[in-house]
Amino acid sequence: MRLIERTFYLNQLKQVKGVPDIKVVTGIRRCGKSKLMASCEEYIRLVDRKANIISIDYSDIKYENLKNYQALNLYVEERHIGSKNNYLFIDEVQMCEGFEFALNSLHASEKYDIYVTGLNAFLLSSDLATLFTGRTFSIELFPFSLREYMEYFEKTDVQEAFIEYRKIGGMSGSYVYHDEESRIRYLNDVFDTLVIRDIVQKYRIRNTPLLEKITDFLMDNVSNLVSANKMTETLLSNKTRTSDKTVGTYISYLCNAFAFYRIRRYDIRGKKYLASNDKYYLADPAFRNARLGSRNPDFGRMSENLVALELLRRGYEVYAGVLYKKEIDFVAIKQNEKLYIQVAEFIDNPETFEREYSSLLAINDAYPKMILARTRQEPYQYEGIIIRDIADWLYDN
Repeated sequence: MRLIERTFYLNQLKQVKGVPDIKVVTGIRRCGKSKLMASCEEYIRLVDRKANIISIDYSDIKYENLKNYQALNLYVEERHIGSKNNYLFIDEVQMCEGFEFALNSLHASEKYDIYVTGLNAFLLSSDLATLFTGRTFSIELFPFSLREYMEYFEKTDVQEAFIEYRKIGGMSGSYVYHDEESRIRYLNDVFDTLVIRDIVQKYRIRNTPLLEKITDFLMDNVSNLVSANKMTETLLSNKTRTSDKTVGTYISYLCNAFAFYRIRRYDIRGKKYLASNDKYYLADPAFRNARLGSRNPDFGRMSENLVALELLRRGYEVYAGVLYKKEIDFVAIKQNEKLYIQVAEFIDNPETFEREYSSLLAINDAYPKMILARTRQEPYQYEGIIIRDIADWLYDN
C-alpha cells in the first residue's frame, strides 16, 4: 500500500510537541491513526537527538502482557531515561484495561511527552475526560480528503477525481483492491467491525438488528432532518419494536464511534440552537455506496455530505441554518469567522439557482455567503454571493 504524509494532521502534532497535555488522536477505524503516530515518531527522531521514544502498539501481540494498567505503567517506567527527553506513544490505548489510571500516573510524573490513539467510543466512556479535564489536546482524524485522494493516486484532473472520490471515498485501506466487489467487501467489513465489535461489545447491545436498522435509516437519510421520534415511528410501522429513548441512545453510540456526525440546527435570526430535528452525515460516503448499493444514490446529498466532512476537517463548528421557513445547508463558525453555504449538484436550472440564492439573500448580515455546485467554472459572484465549483473548493484546503 502506498503511503502519503498527512501533513495537515502531522503539523498539528508538531505544533504541540513538548506541550504537557496528553495528545489524543481519535477517529473512525482504519482512517490512518497508526500511520500518523508512526510519522510523528519519525519526525521526533529527526529533530530531537536526545529523544527516548517508548512505543506500544496494542494491535501487536508482543504487547499482549501489557493489557492492564499496572503492567503498562511498570513497562513505561522501566524504560524511562533521566538524561533524555522521554516520549511515550501508545496506539489503540483503549485495549488496555484501566488505561486511564496508568496515563494519570505517567502524566502526573511530568516525565513524558505522551501521545495516544484510540476509538472515541471507548475514550468517551472511560474516565479520561474527568481525570484529564483541560489537560488533553485532541486531534480528530478523518478519512482522506479529495486533495489526499488525488495525491495518493497522483491525479491532476480535479473534476475527474471528484467523480471517483464521491463514489470510492476516503478510506485508503480500500484503495489496494482493484475490483469493485473486493473494495465493497472491505468497506462493509470495516463498517460491520465498527458497528458490531466496537459498539455492540462496548455497550453490551443485545438487539443488534435494531442497531443495523437505525444505521441503514441514517445512511438512507443523509442530510435530511431526522429525529428519534420520527425514526421510532418509522421502525414501529415496519413492525420493529423499540422506543425513542433507545433509538436516541443508539444514535449517540454511532456518533461516538465516528460512524456519523450530528449537525444541530441553528436559528440564524434568533441566534439560538434548536432542540428538534438534526442532520446526520456519514463518516465516508463510500460506506453508504457499499452498504446500500445503487439504491437512491442521490449525488447531491453525497456532495453535501462531503462538504460537511470538509468543514469539520478544516476545524469549523458546523450547523444547519434556519431562517424563517428557509433552510441553509451549513452555518460554519470558527472563532470570529462565519460562513453560510448552500450545496447543489447543478444550478443550471434558473429555478434551482433561485432556490439556493434566495435563502442566502434573506440573511441580513455581512458574513460571506457561498453556493457550491458542479459549475466547472472559476468562482464568480451573484448579488454578493460567491458561486464556486464544489470540486475546486474541496481541493483548495
